[in-house]
Amino acid sequence: MTFTKPGGQVGGYRNEVDQQKLGPALVITAGLILGMRTIRWEATHSDGLAGEEWEKEVEHSARVAKRMLTFLTTRYPDLFQCKKVPWYVATDEDSPK
Repeated sequence: MTFTKPGGQVGGYRNEVDQQKLGPALVITAGLILGMRTIRWEATHSDGLAGEEWEKEVEHSARVAKRMLTFLTTRYPDLFQCKKVPWYVATDEDSPK
């Protein structure tokens, strides 16, 4: 973890994707992928636990959604809400002697 002394000189700002705001997008994307993969399944009702096949589909959908969002945020960050993160200028006090 990097930390600076208060009053460090800000050299500028860089735009980064605001990762905290991607949670709802990940849930929606996983739900859409799950829906597309299971649309042809026959509707069933069970009072017990979810079937093993269903659990595998949910896990796979979440994994695909995460990979897709990772790809999009690295290749096309302008599609997502960004935040400005400061970067600091090193001074003589910051370098080891």
